[in-house]
Amino acid sequence: MPGISEIVAHVIVAEIGVDMTRFPTAAHLVSSASLCPRNDQSAGKRRPTRVRQGAPWLKTILVTVVWAGARPKGSSLHSVLRLKARRGAKKPLPAVAASVLGACCYMLRDGVPYRDLGVDHFARRDKAKTIGRLVQRLPDLGLRGRRQTFVKPPSRRSSTPGPVASVQ
Repeated sequence: MPGISEIVAHVIVAEIGVDMTRFPTAAHLVSSASLCPRNDQSAGKRRPTRVRQGAPWLKTILVTVVWAGARPKGSSLHSVLRLKARRGAKKPLPAVAASVLGACCYMLRDGVPYRDLGVDHFARRDKAKTIGRLVQRLPDLGLRGRRQTFVKPPSRRSSTPGPVASVQ
């Protein structure tokens, strides 16, 4: 896993243990490590919160892992930069640290090695959803009152392009 050295792996195992049967899901492990945010809202307004105090060694080492893993460009932890642009410099660190801890839980529970999903995992996962969201943004960019069909460039296999979406 990017950012995790042998020493860091020893610290994580020392903090959470090897037996993952005591945690029904990875979310329970993340909650016990105090990496899940609080839900503080009243009358529909969400108030800013901080993560809870608890497991200081584990939180510190996981945030360090996220910082170290976000540096190389080919890393899946490079998504910190995607979240950082929306939420601020340090806001995504606990969220990505929680996903690293969840991955560690699954690796320890199932006995499987780490499999990197790739930098473009989120772009590949919801391609149709992303296309729909971007098509809905087109009228904001000045494409009102015109019907226009956007065409996907032809792939290597076929020479004819197909329509992707249309805007009215």
